[in-house]
Amino acid sequence: MERRFLPGTQIEIVNEVPCGQFKHVLFDFDGTISLLREGWQGIMGPVCVEMICGDTPPTPEIEREVAQMIDETTGIQTIFQMQRLVEMVRAHGLVPEEQIKDPYGYKEVYNDRLMVPVRERIAKLQKGELTLEQATLRGAHRFLDLLSTQNVTMYVFSGTDQDDVRNEAGVVKAAPYFKEIWGAVRSIEEYSKEKVIREIIAQHDLHGTEVLVVGDGPVELRNVKEHGGVALGIASNEVKGCGWDEHKRLRLLRAGADILVPDFAEADKLVDYLFAKS
Repeated sequence: MERRFLPGTQIEIVNEVPCGQFKHVLFDFDGTISLLREGWQGIMGPVCVEMICGDTPPTPEIEREVAQMIDETTGIQTIFQMQRLVEMVRAHGLVPEEQIKDPYGYKEVYNDRLMVPVRERIAKLQKGELTLEQATLRGAHRFLDLLSTQNVTMYVFSGTDQDDVRNEAGVVKAAPYFKEIWGAVRSIEEYSKEKVIREIIAQHDLHGTEVLVVGDGPVELRNVKEHGGVALGIASNEVKGCGWDEHKRLRLLRAGADILVPDFAEADKLVDYLFAKS
């Protein structure tokens, strides 16, 4: 299918949606604003393969199965990914039952490894060895600045643990833009992205097209589309911090993205479009 862009831009219009009506904007955080956790898939993947295989050498089939699971669940709470991991460990039967951890045990292994590079990046940022621009997606702060001049309320809802996402939002100087920053809590019944969207719509008596979700994961885009809202997909190459990631773009298309951008380099034109300014 031929791609359609706003003239002279990299802003891809997948579906014509009612613009200028947004009152509440919900952001995913990792990969959408922050790059502090860039490469998390490369840590989760080997952890999952190791837990499934135990002392048995991994096979290409198991590695592909893990990669597919991570691809499908990007944006969901980590604990749900770890629930899937428990199921995969049992299904393959390579690890004795008494050695199989519960989802929280696997999450602890993964988080311990992930936080090593995250803490290194935070330390470099605080020492001036890493710039704010290098720690965030291109144009992210400009986009947040522009949105803050509109009559909208902004939030973060992340699959990352709540204490961590709040800390990291402060580190990359994004926290002041948001009325609330939600993240995963111990009780998985208390929080989900779908629950946040549903409750915001109910509390503020919103119509779906008054809600915009901005994210790089299929979960949040599917959630907002299910409630009639608008999905802005961020299909960015996180290693570079800018530019298209075509694999991510296809994943977000399948999830129902209405608008796709590679980053926020064209923040001014994007905000003009979202708020129906010629």
